[in-house]
Amino acid sequence: MQRKPAVVFVLVSVVIDVIGIGLILPVLPNLVGEFTANREAQTYWYGLLALTFGLTQFLCAPLLGALSDRFGRRPVLLASMAGMGLMFFLTTLVTSLGALLATRVLGGALSANMAVANAYVADVTDQEHRARSLGLVGASFGLGFILGPMLGGVLGHYDLRLPFTVAAFMCLLNFVYGAIVVPESLPREGRKPFSLARTNPFAALYGLTRLRNVGLLVAVIAINNLAQFILHTTWVLYTEFRFGWGPRETGFSLFVVGLLAAVIQGGMLGLMLRKLGEPRAVLFGLASGTLAYAGYGLATQGWMMYTIIFSNFLAFAVAPATVAIVSKAADSREQGLVMGTLSSLASLMIVIAPLIGTPLLAEVSHLPSDDWRVGLPYLLSSALNLVALGLAALHFARHRAARPATAGATR
Repeated sequence: MQRKPAVVFVLVSVVIDVIGIGLILPVLPNLVGEFTANREAQTYWYGLLALTFGLTQFLCAPLLGALSDRFGRRPVLLASMAGMGLMFFLTTLVTSLGALLATRVLGGALSANMAVANAYVADVTDQEHRARSLGLVGASFGLGFILGPMLGGVLGHYDLRLPFTVAAFMCLLNFVYGAIVVPESLPREGRKPFSLARTNPFAALYGLTRLRNVGLLVAVIAINNLAQFILHTTWVLYTEFRFGWGPRETGFSLFVVGLLAAVIQGGMLGLMLRKLGEPRAVLFGLASGTLAYAGYGLATQGWMMYTIIFSNFLAFAVAPATVAIVSKAADSREQGLVMGTLSSLASLMIVIAPLIGTPLLAEVSHLPSDDWRVGLPYLLSSALNLVALGLAALHFARHRAARPATAGATR
């Protein structure tokens, strides 16, 4: 009887966490603009905030996991929810860039609780239903990202700080619900002593050296992620500089992207993979993404962005297809190591992207909105995706050539 409300709490927690992150995407650059003198400074400071959030998230994810192994999932999840609520509330009170930066450090550290949420679900579900339950956590993440930017854009249209107030209130409600209803999932006899060695996020990257025959594909994943995160960290400011979009317009555009991703990955991905196969899905998706990034950078009207978003549906198959190929290449006893390594790799790309994308956008921020150079960050993403496409093609060509020799040797 305790399992159902416990899982529901975790799913609601994930949705609220991601909604809270998504809520601020359309309004955070404008909030930064209140404390800066020009577009260039606004862009640099926004990049620093994005970098800080990603870096603290990367550093703190293993720490939260280790703390939950030692003290239980429930207190870590509740503390994270309370801390996120405090972060959102404090953001409504900030009067300087330094204070805003401090709230992003707090938010990045406490938003890295997805691993704890997955561990809770694994604790309270049996092996037969575990995959489905963990899939619900992923679906909750997608739902939060669909709702967050849309709500943030609508609320931010009226008051830039209103989305943060709403997010803080949602965290408070979920904290109260969890404190009253949710039991602990990890019994005392199943807990592990706390060890600093297990909190080192760079240790997971060592697993990259243990992968066999997928080295190029891991590089493809890293470069493709970097191109995507450059887009994510510059989207709001770029569309403001290029088209004059405000929080409402950017929030709706992010909602459309999230909705399309959910439809493709949740409903059409299986059909696409059956028709194309994983290698061709990767190649076609990377080719589509390469053209789409160039289109974003060269677009002259806002409506063109939506046309490109909908025509780029094949790109949503790249991530699940490449991860599936890497997973199949790994030993069944090393799945956790491989998936953890790929997750750490993605986190590193989140850290690197603001160091590249936002300074580049800052350098062209003074140019007229119709100057093609304003789109340089997306043209760079297009070039990165083209490199990823070339590496993927080389990887699949090598493996096609190796199959007959392998088969002959076996016989």
